[in-house]
Amino acid sequence: MTPLFHAEQAVLGAIFLEPGQLDRLSPWLRPEHFSRPTHTAVYAAILKLKADGHPAAATTVGAPVPLAWLTDTLREASTRTRGLTASYLHSLVSACPGPDHAPVYGRMVLEGAIHRSVAKHAAHLHQAALDDGWIGTVAETLHHAQVLSDVLADLARGWGAEARPVQPPVAYAPRAEHTQPVGEQVLADEEFFLGCLASRPEQLIGLVRWLRPGDFADAGHQQIYRALGALHHRGEPVDQLTVLWEVQRRGALADGTLDAERVRRVCDPLVGLSAEHFGGQVVQASLVRTAASAARQVEGLADRDALAPGQLIGYALHALGPLDDVRRRLSLAHEAEPEPPRPASRPGAPPPAARVDAARSRSRLAAASTPSAPVAASHAALPDRHNHRSPS
Repeated sequence: MTPLFHAEQAVLGAIFLEPGQLDRLSPWLRPEHFSRPTHTAVYAAILKLKADGHPAAATTVGAPVPLAWLTDTLREASTRTRGLTASYLHSLVSACPGPDHAPVYGRMVLEGAIHRSVAKHAAHLHQAALDDGWIGTVAETLHHAQVLSDVLADLARGWGAEARPVQPPVAYAPRAEHTQPVGEQVLADEEFFLGCLASRPEQLIGLVRWLRPGDFADAGHQQIYRALGALHHRGEPVDQLTVLWEVQRRGALADGTLDAERVRRVCDPLVGLSAEHFGGQVVQASLVRTAASAARQVEGLADRDALAPGQLIGYALHALGPLDDVRRRLSLAHEAEPEPPRPASRPGAPPPAARVDAARSRSRLAAASTPSAPVAASHAALPDRHNHRSPS
């Protein structure tokens, strides 16, 4: 049996031995704080008898406790759970080392409840992020992220702690974990977005407020975005060659993050749509990945029984910090996103959709022509490199 199980038994036993202890517990200890359904039912029955004015509830310390206190509790609790016996209630009494220590036992029960509550809501956030990542939305992730934040704030108030982020020491830092798999559509969105920027780099002015290199799932895409930003900031021309040269200067070719053919393919000059919409898709995917990572960190913290509730809440809020940052920037992206572009057709020019299809076709052929480059080959395996819905 765990220490928490013994603490739940002890606090209930203390109430049976000295019903007056209930006055010190009932203002803050609730039935749902108990981990065992049987204990939940017993404590709920005790509160019900007290609310109904049971004579034993008014028994002073040191006075004999009527036998009806146990029998009436058993009868009331049996309406809430099955299998409860009088012998088990007597075992609760024998499990209590000292009835006057009831508030301490109750605090132990509350600590366990806080850990379970944080773990439960973090698991909900993790699952919501996985689901949203699969279908390409963020609604459920945003909802459960807000719920977890609110729960942490409520738990801090209930425990009497300050709800503020606290960086955990090295011993409690997140363990190295496997990166969450990234879908092909996410990588295609990023690549298409970079192609839009390479064609119209002036769009960077409106994007840098809310789009960060770390929002890209692919390390190579992060480097290309940095290169585009550096070139535009210095006022230098942007094309396939200048981007390739900047990427080389940053060491991304030497360390194998990128290869020349892939950079040229991503910076295909045929792509010319507005980048704001696709940049928003990149940040949206970043939010889902960040939420999943933060949720896993909070779950890991909640599993550490050695953490006091105040520490757990502070460390969990710190883990949610990066998610709050991405959530804020996604809001800025939605505010900045213009109406979907509708470029006018010129005489003799193909319609916009056909031009986009032509860019996609050319990119696929270029990628397939370099099977020897491992990074390029991995992206050549994405047949829908520019398989995007038009923002219109």
